[in-house]
Amino acid sequence: MSVLAVAKKDFLDVRRAKSVWVVSGLYMLLVAFLFYFGQNGTTDPNVIYQLSTLTTVGTLFVPIVALMMVYLTIAGERESGSIRYLLSLPNTRRDIVIGKYLSRGAVGTGVILVAFGVGAVMTVLWYPSLEATVFGGIAGLTVLLTLAYVSVAIGISAATGARSQAMTGTIGFYFVSNLLMISPNLSIVAALEYVLNGRLGMGISDHLFEFIRMLSPTIAFRKSLPLVVPNDVTVFPANADPSAPSYLTPEVAFTILVAWLVVPIAFGLWRFNRTDLD
Repeated sequence: MSVLAVAKKDFLDVRRAKSVWVVSGLYMLLVAFLFYFGQNGTTDPNVIYQLSTLTTVGTLFVPIVALMMVYLTIAGERESGSIRYLLSLPNTRRDIVIGKYLSRGAVGTGVILVAFGVGAVMTVLWYPSLEATVFGGIAGLTVLLTLAYVSVAIGISAATGARSQAMTGTIGFYFVSNLLMISPNLSIVAALEYVLNGRLGMGISDHLFEFIRMLSPTIAFRKSLPLVVPNDVTVFPANADPSAPSYLTPEVAFTILVAWLVVPIAFGLWRFNRTDLD
């Protein structure tokens, strides 16, 4: 077997996972709901506004879709012992990790593209303009966000040896990188700033704390939006700030988002290679 053979087998396995279909279907329904009710009851429906709402809601929902379809993919097989069968074939551990990343990433990408495809059809039918450049750009960034969380879940699953550990790790990462990062004033970074600057008086720059917050894949996604959304579009909250230092630019945020596609996989593979499966 090879990377592609592992990916093909895993793709067939993930198609039978009910949880994947449930969360994927819910996301597609969410997209359809936003675009349908966005045009209903208004004489001037604006697809840009609906895309803004979708990105806001999507930052909460897309990571759940990615994590739910991935987190047990390696840890579950290690716990059940079926991982030994895969390794008894001419597969390396690298083949298994990368093959599963390709299959789960393909499924996640397919879910996002189908959902945005539904949104595009509804836009053509009911909205004055598709705004194709913005629409496509946001769809592309959403795919990257999905792949980033797939990478995280694969990395955690490869680094842990039990279902409970993989579940704890993915839930913890979701809370820390997402729910506890979205609101600037209520994030864990804001709490850190309060301790270091407010209580200890260290005088660290606010920009540095914002960069730490941008290390979250969710925040990196939101701060990358100015790359695909014109500056004169005010309904998006993440317009580029011309006064921000160079390390807070949308280009840096995009680089961080892309890094999340690689770093967790590399870490998970490193841990997996060091694990004695016996």
